[in-house]
Amino acid sequence: MLDEIDLTSPRGRLAERLHDVIERRWPAEVQAIGVYGSLAHGDDRDGSDVNVQVVTYRPGAGPKPVLRRVDGILVDLRVTTGEEGMRRAREVTPRWPLVADRLVSTRPLLDPRGWFGAQRDAHLARLAEARPPEFTGAARHDWEVAAAAHERAVRLAEWYETDAALVMIAEARLHAALVAGLLSRTYFRNTADAVKRTGLAGADVQELSSVLKAQAEDLTARGCPVDGSLRELLS
Repeated sequence: MLDEIDLTSPRGRLAERLHDVIERRWPAEVQAIGVYGSLAHGDDRDGSDVNVQVVTYRPGAGPKPVLRRVDGILVDLRVTTGEEGMRRAREVTPRWPLVADRLVSTRPLLDPRGWFGAQRDAHLARLAEARPPEFTGAARHDWEVAAAAHERAVRLAEWYETDAALVMIAEARLHAALVAGLLSRTYFRNTADAVKRTGLAGADVQELSSVLKAQAEDLTARGCPVDGSLRELLS
């Protein structure tokens, strides 16, 4: 399956080396190894990360998860058990727009039993059966985070805490983008892709206010008002 990945680039060669070491050191504990992100999409370039997913048979087996540079290239090594990976594939959470790409597009380096294909099929089947309230409920969660971050950004700007305000604006942009992704069932490659594709990358405080207002109206029309009573909170 290695011929499915471009191994001519420095990142492709690093992924191959990592795969070889893991397969050699933990042959009885690892059931699948794959890459996601730029390598999986075939558009890795200078500055891209090497994103590797290792699937083990049991918790605590195989290599440890780590985020670290190797030969100047950032390697994000994630480790999960097959059972946990399948459970996550069947979830629709507020982070879904940032998770789904990995679930459906991971390319195998080692996968003799077709685990990654089974994970993709499980996720697509879950999406097919998911009802709209699941997505609107998750979107409302992201809206609340975005609105709170936006309000903090406004207050911080009034207090001339510019750096802190910029951090809050970035958080508001991201979660507003996740709202858009959930309501349209669109997933993104990463956080930068999310704000870029939703047109929020350069949104200022006033623009974000308009976006959040429109999203609140949309969520209310879909049966998920963003404000309510204490009784509704606990129901």
